[in-house]
Amino acid sequence: MSDQSYTAEDIYVLEGLEPVRKRPGMYIGSTGTAGLHHLIWEVIDNSIDEAMAGFAKNIEVTLYDNNQIKVTDDGRGIPVDIHKQTKKSALETVMTTLHAGGKFGGKSYQVAGGLHGVGVSVVCALSSYLRAEVCRDGKLYVQEYERGKPKAPVKAVGKCQKSGTSILFEPDSEIFFNGQKPKEHKFSLKTILDHLRQQAYLTPGIKIIVKDERTIEKEPGEPRFFIFYFEDGIKAFLKHLIRGKEVEHPNIFTVSQKYEGNILVEAALQYTKDFEIRELSFANNIYTPEGGMHLTGFRSALTKTINKFAKENNFFNSKENSLLTREDVEEGLAVIVSVKLREPQFEGQTKAKLGNPEARTAVENIISEAFYNFLKNNPQDASLIVQKSLLAQKARIKAKAVKETILRKGVLTGLMLPGKLTDCASRNPEESELFIVEGDSAGGSARQGRNPKFQAILPLKGKILNVEKARLSKMLDSKEIKALIVALGTAIAEEFNLDKLRYHKIILMSDADVDGLHIQTLLLTLFYRHFKPIIERGYLYIAQPPLYRITNGKEVYYAFSDQEKEEIVKKIKSPNPDIQRYKGLGEMNPEQLWETTMDPDRRFLYQVTIEDAEYADKMFDMLMGDEVLPRKKFIEAHAKDVVNLDV
Repeated sequence: MSDQSYTAEDIYVLEGLEPVRKRPGMYIGSTGTAGLHHLIWEVIDNSIDEAMAGFAKNIEVTLYDNNQIKVTDDGRGIPVDIHKQTKKSALETVMTTLHAGGKFGGKSYQVAGGLHGVGVSVVCALSSYLRAEVCRDGKLYVQEYERGKPKAPVKAVGKCQKSGTSILFEPDSEIFFNGQKPKEHKFSLKTILDHLRQQAYLTPGIKIIVKDERTIEKEPGEPRFFIFYFEDGIKAFLKHLIRGKEVEHPNIFTVSQKYEGNILVEAALQYTKDFEIRELSFANNIYTPEGGMHLTGFRSALTKTINKFAKENNFFNSKENSLLTREDVEEGLAVIVSVKLREPQFEGQTKAKLGNPEARTAVENIISEAFYNFLKNNPQDASLIVQKSLLAQKARIKAKAVKETILRKGVLTGLMLPGKLTDCASRNPEESELFIVEGDSAGGSARQGRNPKFQAILPLKGKILNVEKARLSKMLDSKEIKALIVALGTAIAEEFNLDKLRYHKIILMSDADVDGLHIQTLLLTLFYRHFKPIIERGYLYIAQPPLYRITNGKEVYYAFSDQEKEEIVKKIKSPNPDIQRYKGLGEMNPEQLWETTMDPDRRFLYQVTIEDAEYADKMFDMLMGDEVLPRKKFIEAHAKDVVNLDV
């Protein structure tokens, strides 16, 4: 191809909202489930911004059929007068123009989440239908849009008494749902409730109402109407975060203070008796899962302050003691850090990380002073916190010695794979699969039934160690966990390296009974606590073995549930079909295990998400933790569901 064939005609200019429709992932992260829900967050952000500015007190979110969502607030309402620059209504400008909004000038909003100004216009671009209603100055204004283009000018359609904005939208099936309009509901009520509960905690005094108007089957008594309202803000949020946990000290540390008059720093923390760290950080009410400068400032302040207090009060009274590290002071920590600032610099439109250096300075200064005063004024809490950190220090030093011994022996370097691992021939992680199988019997069938080119088998004997109540040093003493770490190839803790993962499909394969589910939950908790990046990258799966084998003459069917079994029996209409109920994977011969559970062309795999693992971790906390009351309530509430349990 000659240089002359590449001319100005080959340069395409995307106008209006065309860039959004052409590359939606650049604006909402993906066109999958996360991106779909991101549309809601963008609309809600505008209402939350009105609340943070002091103009809105109520937000209502309603779910309808056809995957339609409506968000209504009682704020000032989007302006509708003619915009000088665009010569169009301000409402139409905001809805159809990227980087247009009231958050750039600084007069309308001192603090806002959606500072990129692309939020609601992106939702408009990616919706097959959107209707905006604005109540201002006693009049109700309406404009409708199709895929980012207005169907008609903004017009007044009646009168209204209160001010506010209502946005109803339907995601475009050309962008989402693989191009086909889905029959089932794609919005997750749980995901929406979790997000809005979070927003209500972070905006004390605001009332958020959620209504589920969808025509879907629900259990009797299952609610369709929810209200979130919290006066205590992040203190209430922290109590929710550690609900069911046994706390290390009685008082919750909280602070809400402005730094140099322009950055509001809020934090709440309390230590629990377990080892897990729970850190949530927010900037202008936007969750920052990758942290950023505000979280860095908090971590630095926490470590320095505890060391300062411990040194001044003679806690370092032995030769073994040295300055505490961040790892020492974070064991069992539950903390929420929230900053509100005028010009937040987020990394990417999905705002995963805060980049403002001034946020670090603000948080570090305010936390250092406020937390030191907390320790000084609460000697019982202070002593318990410092003693827990010193105990964590001893455990860290011991774990380091254990790891060094193991590394010297070459066990965690990948040079010496565990004897119980039957590895695959491939050395390409992208095509390699590791089946983690319950017991030697199932492991034997899996070894014989597998495809040795790309499928590896690791049988684990019985239930692995409960990592909920075990430090790293004890974990490394467990033969089963050590074998798993070596098989994965990633090492663990600070030596963890995802690039060294030997398999990009790690499949948990356990019996479909109570013990199997228990083992599965233990493994999910282990991965969630110590190998979270594996889940985040989408490498962890759960195999779905069948419950029944149904034969009718030479015909063979497999059923994965009681309902499916009944449907198969009805379909074949045989008076005496042979129905075999599998008690475990070991009952299947290698051929059956291959064709039902291991064959990539026929098997059913469930990809584990962070939400799945987090839920399993919380359930495990409740069912296996020290708190009796939550466990008792759960059993009482769900006893009716297990009356026919086949143990």
